[in-house]
Amino acid sequence: MAHITIEIPDDLAKRLQQFQTQLPQVLELGLQEFQSQQRVSNFLDEQDIVALLASQPSPEQILAMRPSSEFQERVSELLAESKAGTLSTKGEAELERYLTLEHLVRLAKTHAMAQLQ
Repeated sequence: MAHITIEIPDDLAKRLQQFQTQLPQVLELGLQEFQSQQRVSNFLDEQDIVALLASQPSPEQILAMRPSSEFQERVSELLAESKAGTLSTKGEAELERYLTLEHLVRLAKTHAMAQLQ
């Protein structure tokens, strides 16, 4: 096991005192949360898709919509975690949001195709 020494503000040290024996778990959960927030903030796809759908796009624009490879990769990661039974509550909410968005895009594409026929 490695030893790490860090400097933290006094108020945080006081708050962590009660979890002294559980610090590895606290740090692990905090790191997972931090990484999850970074991944979500780097994904512009969700916001871009919602913005496009809200802009009353043409049927052609709707049919041309494709998620980025990063977006697809993240959804695949979440699905794999879900299948393995290791998906966190926050991950479940994120996956549900993406699946709902995918459903809305599919509905929009179906409607767009009908408009073009």
